[in-house]
Amino acid sequence: MSNHPDKPGFLKRLQAKWKLDSLFQVVMVLIVFACTGFTILFIKNPILDFFGVEKGGFINTVVYLLLVLPLYQIFLLIYGFLFGQFRFFWEKEKQIVRRMIKPFKGKKSKS
Repeated sequence: MSNHPDKPGFLKRLQAKWKLDSLFQVVMVLIVFACTGFTILFIKNPILDFFGVEKGGFINTVVYLLLVLPLYQIFLLIYGFLFGQFRFFWEKEKQIVRRMIKPFKGKKSKS
């Protein structure tokens, strides 16, 4: 397989999509995602065990959504801070919150 010189590589495409300044910053963001994922991998089961939730099923899903997913977001910010990418992840968190509350905001009627 040959590389096409006119097509940017994977990291360059991520840099453009995420509007980052350098490839180093892209790598740091990817490292933050990796560290966060591994952390959640290790703490998910102890959290579910603490609440006495059996693997699989509706209750497992509810506890996961209510506890583990918010922890994922918090760890993104923590690791983002540690790796110097807090601003990037803080902006992403604000976008997520805006998207989550958007359906609950009623359409403003014109008077």
